[in-house]
Amino acid sequence: MKFLDEAKIYIKAGDGGDGVAAFRREKFIEFGGPSGGDGGRGGSVFIKAVENLNTLIDYRYQQHFKAKKGQNGMGRDKYGRAADDITLFVPIGTEVYAEDKETLLCDLNTKDMVFQVAKGGKGGLGNLHFKSSTNRAPRQFTRGVAGQELWVWLKLKIIADVGLVGMPNAGKSTLLSVLSAARPKIADYPFTTLIPALGVVHGKEWNLGDLNFVIADLPGLIEGASDGVGLGTRFLAHAERCKLLLHLVAIDGNDPLKNYKMIRQEIKSYSPAMFEKPEMVLLSRGDTVDDATAKKIQQQLAKKIKQPVLVISSKTRHHLKELVVALAQHIPRRTAV
Repeated sequence: MKFLDEAKIYIKAGDGGDGVAAFRREKFIEFGGPSGGDGGRGGSVFIKAVENLNTLIDYRYQQHFKAKKGQNGMGRDKYGRAADDITLFVPIGTEVYAEDKETLLCDLNTKDMVFQVAKGGKGGLGNLHFKSSTNRAPRQFTRGVAGQELWVWLKLKIIADVGLVGMPNAGKSTLLSVLSAARPKIADYPFTTLIPALGVVHGKEWNLGDLNFVIADLPGLIEGASDGVGLGTRFLAHAERCKLLLHLVAIDGNDPLKNYKMIRQEIKSYSPAMFEKPEMVLLSRGDTVDDATAKKIQQQLAKKIKQPVLVISSKTRHHLKELVVALAQHIPRRTAV
């Protein structure tokens, strides 16, 4: 299934049914009077967040959603039937924006959360409502009210506990594949990760009991990403909900400190709030240098950025247990993921 995290759709709620002007015409009833019923309510349109979806791909092939009109009123005091509502299903973490793409209408960030995006029109009144002492045979009735219609943007921001960030080929996908059952694309060239990938780390596999948490592997960033260079900041949005950023810096890179600062600047330019999130820094690919070199680079980087730095190797699983234990300290304890 293809990953799609943004879609524009047209939504039209059903119009209300029309009221009707009718009169009783029954044998032995000389003055039957008005008997026109009201029109039924038009169908409304709802959007619901469900946990068995992880992409908006369904809305690439169908962009128009219309609820039906309410039934018109009838004689003999019969009211029209209300039209059925329709519900669109989206992944948890989907935001609903107005057509301007800036006005947030709703953030569907919890399971089974429902938002009424368009309300069905109210049914019209039959002539039964216009009867009075001075107007015994009214012929007035009202039309149904039009249902709401609008274009909206759906934007998916995946919900994960930990977000992997770093330059292309920093080892993010490899780390995710080792810590979880996820199988992202892995290759020895940049930008192998073109879409976010999710993996669940099961605590029992690391002797952490029933603690489970979700890690998101995001496409690599390059200088100028906040201005749209490379894959731009489109996928940085998926890290906004993460509780912790796991920053991978390749230990065999040309300048680990420069690479670290560049990624931090891109994050800050994109979102100062995300820049303030808790962060853990890893020197990845520890197996590509000798122990003395690794320790030297680790100490230099830790001194410059004034925070601890852990050297890991996804290939040899060096220090991965320590990493998972450290990550678990930042994640609220829960058993279901």
